[in-house]
Amino acid sequence: MSDDKGGGKKTAGVLGDDLALNAQQVTGVDPKRELPVVWAVAKGSFLNKLILVPLALIISAVFPIGVTILLMLGGLFLCYEGMEKLAHKWLPHEESDDEHKEKLAHKWLPHEESDDEHKKKLAAATADEDIDIKAYERKKIKGAIRTDFILSAEIIVIALGVAQGESLLTQAIVVSLIAIVMTSGVYGLVAGIVKFDDAGLALVKAGQGDSRFDGFQRKLGQVILFLAPKLMKFLSVVGMIAMFLVGGGILVHGLPFLHHLLEGLNASMGAVMTVMMPVLFNGGVGLIAGVMVLSIVTGMKKLF
Repeated sequence: MSDDKGGGKKTAGVLGDDLALNAQQVTGVDPKRELPVVWAVAKGSFLNKLILVPLALIISAVFPIGVTILLMLGGLFLCYEGMEKLAHKWLPHEESDDEHKEKLAHKWLPHEESDDEHKKKLAAATADEDIDIKAYERKKIKGAIRTDFILSAEIIVIALGVAQGESLLTQAIVVSLIAIVMTSGVYGLVAGIVKFDDAGLALVKAGQGDSRFDGFQRKLGQVILFLAPKLMKFLSVVGMIAMFLVGGGILVHGLPFLHHLLEGLNASMGAVMTVMMPVLFNGGVGLIAGVMVLSIVTGMKKLF
């Protein structure tokens, strides 16, 4: 994973997955609390990197194969999380108390309704003793930070590949700068995405006059309000797919026999399939790994 060929491409891919996953993770909370939640997750992400950067540098210097082992475990965890989400969505299961509360919160805190309806339902949700809004927020933040930890590890190892062969000080500076810039960029975009609908509402309210410019503002705001919930649903799907793609990609790059199999398949494909095959292959490996890990975890839970 630490080879620097295609490092920028890999980093861009992981950044896209990081953005989709974290935007999806922080949706569903009170709109007034969205930015504080994003900030809380961003602080957790910086803390993740504060731990991961020196750890990666030490492991890379002392026990290079250890970085690959940790990445493989992280890849398996992402595949497990993606498969667990699919299983909970499509397979019958016993609903836990936390799941019940989360469903209630999603019921009371949708993004597709009007502002007045939202305020009424939010007031009802706050008064409903079955829903602990702060606990729901903490769960969202914890889940987002946990997912960020895995993706941060991937980004840091790719960044290490960029500075491979340089002195330890140079590696530390390069990896630290990349970690800071990427974290700031990702969570700045996440904040923009989760407040997208608020921007549309502000434009609609600002465009209440009769001038041509007011009409343009109102129409633009209406378009944004129409697109905002669809963007969130799209990111939710992309976030789940990203778990399999990133997790499977880590496994493919870390297991030589899978990497060679992919190269063999690419050699016999046309130009279009050469581009598509790595994505399909990584996703397939991620799905299979997710099924295997979920089966093991489920079996262990039943056993113990």
